[in-house]
Amino acid sequence: MAVSSREEYVYMAKLAEQAERYEEMVEFMEKVSAAADGSEITVEERNLLSVAYKNVIGARRASWRIISSIEQKEESRGNVDHVNTIRDYKTKIESELSGICDGILKLLESTLIPSAASEDSKVFYLKMKGDYFRYLAEFKIGAEREAAADSTLSAYESAQENAKGLAPTHPIRLGLALNFSVFYYEILNSPDRACNLAKTVLYMTMPRNMSETVSIQGRNIKWTRFGTGRGKESEM
Repeated sequence: MAVSSREEYVYMAKLAEQAERYEEMVEFMEKVSAAADGSEITVEERNLLSVAYKNVIGARRASWRIISSIEQKEESRGNVDHVNTIRDYKTKIESELSGICDGILKLLESTLIPSAASEDSKVFYLKMKGDYFRYLAEFKIGAEREAAADSTLSAYESAQENAKGLAPTHPIRLGLALNFSVFYYEILNSPDRACNLAKTVLYMTMPRNMSETVSIQGRNIKWTRFGTGRGKESEM
């Protein structure tokens, strides 16, 4: 099929999503963004782009966690050869993670954020920017990790500032608060700040939008009870 229009790119992205071919979904949505020619893409297109990248990055993040867990086990057993093999493989996954993050961050900086005309779009994209810098901070080390963490904090703070015009129960504002709290907990190792942020949002939003607030409440209980525990955290 010769895809030649923005509408067809959107349709093909939906087909790719149904087929769970998320790399191709990303490609189609990048073409949608290019076809918009500097104007703001629609909410539907924005959500499709987010879903595409979330699935592509999510698979690699899950792989990285699994491989890291195996690495720790082999290291504790003193299996040096296995550890070296695992680290080589993990480096490959990290390269893929970097490429995916760099791709969406470049698109956000060059096109999506500058073209965002509505308040919720700007918050959405700034949150997305923070999310993908956070994903980099999950596996980078040293100065690169510090730089990624600084960029995450800057993006989330900017999103938070722009979100003041949105209702406290707005899904994008809630998602931002949830992911910001994940950043404090997992990247900055600050469970107190994470819990305080989660509590603030919980009090502001109850009893409406219960699905999001239940997620935040559940996270707050988990952090309070288990303190320094790490693992796969839910996010939006």
